Amino acid sequence: MEGKNRIINERIILRETQKMKNMKRLITLSLIILSLQNFAQVKQLTEVPKVDRRIELLSIVFRLAGNKEYNATFFKKYTDKVESHFMPNKEHEIIQFARELRVNKRISYDAVMSMAIMLDKDLNPLIDFSITQPERWSKDDAIKFVKLLKKFYKDAKCKEFFNDNEALFQEVETRFRPVYDKLDLNWYHSFYGEKGNENFTIIVSIGCGTQNYGPSYMLPNSEKKAFAILGTWKVDESGMPVYNQSEYLPTILHEFNHSYVNPLLAKHNESFEESGKEIYKVVEHEMSQQAYSNWQIMLNEALVRASVIKYFIDHGASESEIQMMLNNEINKGFLWMNGLVDELKKYGNQRNNYPTLESYIPNLSHAYKTFDVQRPKVESITEFANNDTNVSPQLKTITINFDKTLSGNGYSMNYGKQGQQTFPKMGKVYFTNNNMSVVIEVQLIPNQEYQFVLTDKRFKTPAGIGLETYEVNFKTL
Repeated sequence: MEGKNRIINERIILRETQKMKNMKRLITLSLIILSLQNFAQVKQLTEVPKVDRRIELLSIVFRLAGNKEYNATFFKKYTDKVESHFMPNKEHEIIQFARELRVNKRISYDAVMSMAIMLDKDLNPLIDFSITQPERWSKDDAIKFVKLLKKFYKDAKCKEFFNDNEALFQEVETRFRPVYDKLDLNWYHSFYGEKGNENFTIIVSIGCGTQNYGPSYMLPNSEKKAFAILGTWKVDESGMPVYNQSEYLPTILHEFNHSYVNPLLAKHNESFEESGKEIYKVVEHEMSQQAYSNWQIMLNEALVRASVIKYFIDHGASESEIQMMLNNEINKGFLWMNGLVDELKKYGNQRNNYPTLESYIPNLSHAYKTFDVQRPKVESITEFANNDTNVSPQLKTITINFDKTLSGNGYSMNYGKQGQQTFPKMGKVYFTNNNMSVVIEVQLIPNQEYQFVLTDKRFKTPAGIGLETYEVNFKTL
């Protein structure tokens, strides 16, 4: 009896075990299907990246017109073909008009691409130019340009050129595909809290050189067309393009963020005007070097860059990776980046109260008025006054005092305008006074002019904000 019961129990256990195995297989299969569905949902937001003939055509037009941003030669296998095919048409009507637009209307960089995305494959406007125009274009200029563009397309045999290079375009697309496969576009809907009415398009451009653009426009049905146009600036030993994920993925994220950030901040322009203008005064030099010519562009760029960092935070980037990104932006002049990213973290933690980033704008506007973007400055020199001409040659130290605490992680000094001959012989350099002073041991000689410059390369606050460059001048007795 016991043996019979044991056999029955073993059979029951075997049946239950098999059921559990089947259930596990079913759960695993369900998870796989769900994952594939989620992956498909992401990829449905955008098509596989392509080389776009509209983008290449306008790149060619403004290359011939002399725009420096469209005259890169990194991908010579392609640009040499462009030069060879289109040089006979360098004085075409549209090229002359494009030169006028660049000089008189600032039609360059993103304005060129804003026009390109608003044309269909037959070069007809996708929207009514009498109602909406590409960025920085007037209605009349846009209409005239499209008319001349169609003429150029025929006269310069553009169709033949593009057909001849189709195999090259396909190879470029294949090389870019691994970058696309890493992209999570659903994050945009989640982060900005907007409904999914965006249509994302990634375009690989071989005519944009080092430049990348993020233009967008709204269709009459309120569907947003958002673009990330990525340039090509590296090639391998065979002369074919190389698209590194570490470079291009952040760039795609950056450009798509522009399609949200630019209209959002434009809508709330007045809320940021006062603080934006004050900040721009502090970092105008750094911003102008990056072609960010006013405070509005600067704030757009800042929020875009902070949003990219938030994307990587949300996708599990390490603290060291995030800190590297923050330092990179601070070094480019976005001195308030730490505070801005912290605000986006606060927004992310309060989504029940702030369902969209736009609903958080009042908090962001207020935060901008509190950001410390003032560079640390040299406040005084202990041993003498700057530009003093009666300094003792027996002096053994020069103590530089700052108005803020520095990190104390190194120092950076260069020759001044007078060169190496006026740079003092220095010994040990060390920080004192809670890192608000740096002591420089020196060996001086009589009747000698001295000059050296403290730079922002290593003299930084703990937050990474660099010192305002300071030139030290003195003469010994």
